[in-house]
Amino acid sequence: MSTATNAAPSSPSSLKRRLVRRLVLLQAAIQLLVIGALVATGHLINFSSPENTVEILQEAVMRGADGRLAMRATPRLAALREAQPPLWFSVRDRQGGRLVEGRIPDEFADIGATLDGVGQARLGWNMGDPPRQSARMRWVDSAAGPVQILTGADSPITWRNLGLSLLLVLLEVVLPILAITVAATLLASHVVVRRTLSGLHAIVARAGQIDAEQRGVRLPLAEVPAEVATLVGAFNDALQRLDDGHARQERFLADAAHELRTPIAILHTRIENLAEGAERTRLLADAARLSVLAGQLLDLQRMKVHGTGRQRIDLVAMVREVVAEMAPLALAAGYEVSFEPLAARVEIEGDRDAIARALANLVRNAIEHAGGMGAVTVRVMPPGDIEVIDDGPGIPAALREQIFKPFHRGHATGPGAGLGLSLVQEIARLHGGEVTVHDAPGGGALFRLRLRSARSDGAPA
Repeated sequence: MSTATNAAPSSPSSLKRRLVRRLVLLQAAIQLLVIGALVATGHLINFSSPENTVEILQEAVMRGADGRLAMRATPRLAALREAQPPLWFSVRDRQGGRLVEGRIPDEFADIGATLDGVGQARLGWNMGDPPRQSARMRWVDSAAGPVQILTGADSPITWRNLGLSLLLVLLEVVLPILAITVAATLLASHVVVRRTLSGLHAIVARAGQIDAEQRGVRLPLAEVPAEVATLVGAFNDALQRLDDGHARQERFLADAAHELRTPIAILHTRIENLAEGAERTRLLADAARLSVLAGQLLDLQRMKVHGTGRQRIDLVAMVREVVAEMAPLALAAGYEVSFEPLAARVEIEGDRDAIARALANLVRNAIEHAGGMGAVTVRVMPPGDIEVIDDGPGIPAALREQIFKPFHRGHATGPGAGLGLSLVQEIARLHGGEVTVHDAPGGGALFRLRLRSARSDGAPA
């Protein structure tokens, strides 16, 4: 038996980070290419400069048995003499000793003593002058002590010279330039990219406002990059199509519910004319269920289209009337009904008819699902809460969010259509409140309808 594993989806990388990273890598690559080209052509560093010749001579300087300056036959000095047949140099110490090899150009013959107070110097000519010999002078520490080396010969290119020169270029040229470039790119890119993507942040904020009940919202196209504007426009077109489809669905449901009222009323009248019996009772219950369903559909669509009409109402008086109207239905189903106001008067701003429908649905839900026995208690308490409590089996915690979804039915064979609690939730939302379900203190379910903008006074009635 084979098993398949699904890899966890990787989180999307930040567009800002990708842009900055690619800009830094691109600029670093361009600079490395330019520096490499300058190094290869000798415009940035000359691997065979007199500077290397000075180091070779410094390594070979020594004092002979008589104390005079002499040159040790080092491999590098031998290679230098072979590569530069007209090799010339002058080595002087501070005691006046001097060692000369080759023919020193006349313009540099007596310049060494003149530069005794100078640590180093490059001797040459102005740009545009005819090509002539240049020279390099440096005071260095050697085996013979401090000596002044003057030479104009270029040293041969060796792997050591090449490696040291490349390391020098890397440390003194490449790394500082790259560091400055990366720092500048990070700073500039952060500002530029952030300002460029500011329009996308506005889109994200607006997209967070879109939900099933907040229609008509469109993503802004202002300050959106052209590369993203096409996608945003297509998304807005999709939102428009969804809004149009939602509106058509709502019109259909409202029309269907309205058209059902007449045939349901006719059906109910005809059933009442039937002879008394169990079949007539069942048909009347089914017709009543159809009538309630049509009314709930109309209520949902009416509230979505027109909202609620606000007025000052006494919640205690309104609930007392609804309980009185629902009492015969509850008694016929085998329940005892009680009304327990915890204040003499609780005033709120709201739609009286909508709140009454919500309470009626909560009581009807208790009658249908509490097991056909026990008590149904309705309470009103400040600042604007209504509780409906039954003695039934209660509602499992795992199902308490599902029961408020449209057409959700706790029992497939139950009499409800799954719209009552959804209607209650919609009415609570339109009044700035909420409806929740809890365990009743003595067992059963406790539905709490919480309404805002409430005012209460007085003592329990």
